[in-house]
Order: sequence, then C-alpha cells, then structure tokens
Amino acid sequence: MSLKGTNQEFGRPYNRRIVLETIRQHGPIERAGIAQKVGLTVQTVANIIRELEELGLVSGERTHRKSRGSPPMSLTLNPQGAYAIGVNVTPRGIEAALVDLAGSIVEVQRLAMSPPHPDDSFREIGRLVETFRAATSGRMLLGIGLAMPGPFDVDKMSFVGPTTLESWRGVAVAERLSEATGLAAFVETDMAAAALGESLHGAGRNVSAFYYLYFGVGLGGSMVKDGVPLRGFYGNAGEIGHVPMVPNGRPCSCGNKGCLERYVSLEAFQRRAPIIGQPAWIEEAAPLLRNAIVTIENLFDPETVVIGGIMDDELLGELVAALDPLPTSVADRKGRTAPRIMRSASGQDAVLRGAASLAFSGVLSPRFGQDGGEKDPLFARSRVA
Repeated sequence: MSLKGTNQEFGRPYNRRIVLETIRQHGPIERAGIAQKVGLTVQTVANIIRELEELGLVSGERTHRKSRGSPPMSLTLNPQGAYAIGVNVTPRGIEAALVDLAGSIVEVQRLAMSPPHPDDSFREIGRLVETFRAATSGRMLLGIGLAMPGPFDVDKMSFVGPTTLESWRGVAVAERLSEATGLAAFVETDMAAAALGESLHGAGRNVSAFYYLYFGVGLGGSMVKDGVPLRGFYGNAGEIGHVPMVPNGRPCSCGNKGCLERYVSLEAFQRRAPIIGQPAWIEEAAPLLRNAIVTIENLFDPETVVIGGIMDDELLGELVAALDPLPTSVADRKGRTAPRIMRSASGQDAVLRGAASLAFSGVLSPRFGQDGGEKDPLFARSRVA
C-alpha cells in the first residue's frame, strides 16, 4: 500500500492516519523519514505528531547523535495507546482477546458453546467487551474483529456441516456485532485472520511470501505476500480442505467425496481417533497432508509453509513430524534459507491477533474521502488546533 499524504484542505484526518500508519509499518522512524515517505512537509508531520502524542498513540525517544544540535526523536507506536478486540467463533465455542496496539495479547476469555448460537454468541461477546473495556484504563477501544469458518456466500458450502456454524446462515454478522458491542466491527474467515496474525506477529515476520495452513475445526489456508493474505475475487481463496484428495472417498458436507478435511482436520481427528487411536490417525492423515503441502508448493512457490491453528500443540507437532520426508516439489532446492515447513510462532493465538488486526487496520488505515472534514472519531479527543 502506497502511503502518500494530501495537501487538500479537507485531507487533514487522512494525513493523520497516513502518519500513524507509517509509524506502525516503519517505526522506529524519525519525523524527517516520515515526511519523505508520505510526501508531506516536516512541519506538517511535526504538527500531526503532536496530536498523536497527545492522544497517547505515539511515543518517542531521542536518538544518539555525535554532531552538534538536539538529536532527532525516534517515533514508535505506544502499545498502551489503544486497544482492539479479536474474537474467534468456532463450532466448539468462542475465544476473545484484548490486544494492544503492538499486537500483544493482554487478556483472553474462552467460552465453551457447542455449537454457539448467534443470539447467545452476540450477547456473550457484548459482555466480554465490557469486561475488556475495564482493563484498558480508559484508553481507546478502537474496534472488534471476528474470525469464523468460511467460505462465505457459497450456497452449497457456507454454513454446512460439522466444520462450520450452521445456525449462522443469513446472519448479518458485522452489523449484529457492532450493535452488540457499540464498536466498529470487521469480519473475516478464520484462516485469513490467522494468516494475518502470523504475518504480523509470528513466523511470517521474517519471510516475504509464505503459505499459512490453518487447522481449525476444518482445514484451510492462505497465501501471504508482503504481509497481505491473498483472498481471491470473492474473498474465499484458501479452502484447501475442500479439495478432493481421495477418489470415491468419504462423503463431505459440501457434496463432494474424499475432501481433504474429512481426513486431515481437528474434526477428522475427533471423529476417527477414538475409533482407531491417535497413532493410527496420524499414520492415516500424514500422507494426505504431505501431498497437500507438495501441491501448495507447486501452485504458489512459497518461501515456506507455516502450519498452525487451534489444534493441540502436541498433536500438531506429532503430525508435522510424520511428514518427513517430503516428496519433491519446486520447493526442493539447494540453498534454501527457510525450511519447507515451519510451525506457527504465534500458535493458537494467531487467529485472535489477526482478528484484532482487522479492527486496527480498519480504523487506523487511511481512507481518503471517507472521513468528512474534522469529524474524525479517532481524533475526536485531540485538543490540538
């Protein structure tokens, strides 16, 4: 995303978001560096920085300088300057986290609801928001992001079967979430939210292009390039769990047979392991997952495949260990700087961090022309003229 300011007189709220987003992406950074990146004068940036400091969104410290004169201020986001809430709704229940501006989880709440009904869920989420609000010490609570199983708006696949939320069909999730909490609300598939969380705060921070394979109750994934999950034309890219892998295999709720997630997912483990035992399930699932990873590598040529999700860490570790050795693919090359497979560094928290990041990005990111004049709710408390 190209961040450039505007000299138009009604563009002041936009410029403030531009500067804030630049500090988020590139901090620690000096005022002159911000001005150069966004195309504004140093004085304009300095005035905006005063407002951001007053709001507590930005903090700075003097950098060491050997030459004469006052050393420049190096600016970063203040983690406690604002908060957002990330929510993950699954067929097993609700998880919610209060997340600070730096992406650190401050508090987590988990509610077992199997399966969660929309009315009950929104009521409980509203209650959790009030609990979290008390932990912010009066700081801004910017918004709430909710992650849930996809795909969305596909007649024969959405909200169908044990890996989705059947009672949520036709529910206006974002609108209901905003009504229940009084916050700006954002909704995304769980796999895309987890991929975003991993790119910002996990293993994906050190690679520019990776594929995130997400073990929810079902199985999904997302290719991430330069921190952005690739969502496809309709926003449903990554439903790898519904790729038919076993000819004439087990019937799937989507209407096909032999879909991958019927064999490799948390739902598959909970259904099969009590019958055949955990070691046998791993032996059954590993070859299919191995082939799926090779397919991902040949299709997307990622730097690495990151595996994570809500599956138990020990079980996921045993499954990943059983994948060795991987078959040949375009990723099987000399001189690799990253392994072909990596475990998630964010673990089960990736989806919560990613869901909260939806709210941070939705509220903080520049949206030129959408914030009329000085009526910008984000900066309503600023007293700087």
